[in-house]
Amino acid sequence: MNGLLNILKPPGMSSHDVVNFIRRLLGTKKVGHTGTLDPGAAGVLLICCGKATRLIEYLEHAKEYRAEITFGAFSSTGDSFGQLTKRDMPTDFSLKAVEETLPFFTGEISQVPPMTSAVRHQGKKLYELARQGKVVERKARKVKIYSIKLAGWYEVPGEYRALLDIKCSAGTYIRNLCHDMGERAGCGAYMSFLLRTGVGGYSISHSYTLEELEGLKGQGRLSDAVVAIEEALSHLPTVRIQEGALKSVCSGAILYPPGVISVEGDIREGVLVALEWNDKIVGVARVMADQEESRLYFKPEKIIV
Repeated sequence: MNGLLNILKPPGMSSHDVVNFIRRLLGTKKVGHTGTLDPGAAGVLLICCGKATRLIEYLEHAKEYRAEITFGAFSSTGDSFGQLTKRDMPTDFSLKAVEETLPFFTGEISQVPPMTSAVRHQGKKLYELARQGKVVERKARKVKIYSIKLAGWYEVPGEYRALLDIKCSAGTYIRNLCHDMGERAGCGAYMSFLLRTGVGGYSISHSYTLEELEGLKGQGRLSDAVVAIEEALSHLPTVRIQEGALKSVCSGAILYPPGVISVEGDIREGVLVALEWNDKIVGVARVMADQEESRLYFKPEKIIV
């Protein structure tokens, strides 16, 4: 079983719980996810199986979310599971005030990883340290918010909530975004609900629940849910190699133009390409330039055969 599974993670399970479930379902240890999703959140969790685990870093990792933000309170964890502290609402707070904050959080922004994240500090994950009551200094990271759109607005006595559709780069912390938006609005805010609706072009509308995967296995049709490695790397230019060059390339040798049958896509120095033989991906390589010979060649980075 080599490929990707687009899984609809339920709230209450950690990403590692899902990985362990798939390991038991497939009977293999070669399973990994492409990006952690909070235990309390639901939505798309891409799982790589078999040889595909060697290609996680080369997949597309842009994320899409629908988040609910609640204004008028501060959360110790940035979400509804933390200790909430009420904040006074500005007298002029309104839907318009929220809409006016959105442009300030579009584009490249800085975020400090929360103590509830899986980022490592001296070998330990931050959430492990947080459970011990420890708080450590973290460096800010640059992330990119491609778009934020208001998808809903709710007012109840003493409480204001909004639904946000967010497209962002990998490594973005939505709880931080909600907190910062609340500070900008002058009333505090926290992430009260999170649904990941897409990862790297894979949508929640085509995801499978764990129960559905169990059902497919019982029918002997589990392969129906697997996204082939070739499809998963379809965003990369493809370099088809000669059979005579296959052995040397698979041993890590550089691929020069005589060993190439054809190239599909835009290739230039520095970009990554998928190496293909007999309609199967055998590895990923980086395009290099030979200035003296005025030609490009391909240096394998990861072989999966």
